[in-house]
Amino acid sequence: MKLSFFTMPIHPLGKPYSQSLAEDREAFILADQLGYAEAYCGEHTTDQAEIITSCVAFLASLAYETKQIRLGTGTVNMPNSHPARIAAEVAMLDHMLEGRLNFGISPGGLMSDAEVFGSIDKDRNAMFVESINMVLDIWKGQAPYDLKGKFWEISTARTMMPEIGQGDIMKPYQDPHPPIVGTAVAPFSKGVSAMAERGWQPISGNFLLPKWAATHWPKYVEGCEKAGITPDYADWRVAKNICVADDQETARAYARDPGSPYVLYYSQLLTKMRAGGRLNLFKEDQNMPDDAVTLDYVLDRLVIHGDPQSVTDQILALREETGPFKHLVYAGHDWTDYDLGRRSMILMGEKVLPLLQEATKAEPITVAA
Repeated sequence: MKLSFFTMPIHPLGKPYSQSLAEDREAFILADQLGYAEAYCGEHTTDQAEIITSCVAFLASLAYETKQIRLGTGTVNMPNSHPARIAAEVAMLDHMLEGRLNFGISPGGLMSDAEVFGSIDKDRNAMFVESINMVLDIWKGQAPYDLKGKFWEISTARTMMPEIGQGDIMKPYQDPHPPIVGTAVAPFSKGVSAMAERGWQPISGNFLLPKWAATHWPKYVEGCEKAGITPDYADWRVAKNICVADDQETARAYARDPGSPYVLYYSQLLTKMRAGGRLNLFKEDQNMPDDAVTLDYVLDRLVIHGDPQSVTDQILALREETGPFKHLVYAGHDWTDYDLGRRSMILMGEKVLPLLQEATKAEPITVAA
């Protein structure tokens, strides 16, 4: 069993940006020190709570302060930038990390970002596919490129001077490129099959009900079979909101009382999903009325909290429902209480992970289709 870290992040409105960003960086450094395998952050441009505006820039600030952990863009929202810029910046970051980079990609889900970048009325999924294909073509191709699509055209033919290096975009450190991962949030996601077919790996979102996360594994197997890849539960990352404390009551209070970062997170997310018509992600029964999807309903189903043994038991029970994934992604939240926020990550790495590894050590590593 591997343990990794992901944060969107979501911070309280009015909290100083500099403090929130410093604490986010500290969480990544702590994850590295604790032996977490990977750490991802999201990016948004038009959100006062989700304040990392560029995951590439944020991770670059950690390149020389982390030692072992793989860092991941989680995710680069492809339609919001030019493919040539994405290719160049991600390649540079891969060199800064000397190959400790995972390239997380998505169409982006924040509609105010889509509006500000002028893509809200465009086919953003088509933009996403065209963008990643162009990025990969740049990395495997040679300048001057001559790439033409519906949304972008890329060439340096008119200005290229190969004798001095002008007109050429750097290749990544990893050959042929960093591992590609994508976040999946839709039940029965066709995107999971498409990712698997291309050799990419999925992360099941932390705000997805367990019964819907369970639908991702068959889709992953389906895509692997088409590509002749042996599906492996170690390649399926499942993200979860987890609060660990030294005792049950402290964990319950930090996870559920007013002022809790977990309450803040789902208050924000529920508002966005309601406005976007996506409350189905939270519904155990798709016939449920929207009014039944309350904050308490969501918190009851999507936040694991307790002491280390209780959290371990809940994660093992989760695996009974989703399938035996072998890569758990701990969802990071604002350190509303600095000590409890850090302590949860520490207990997760030092207490819960060993218990999970002991409980799952007899399971096979690779699972055939």
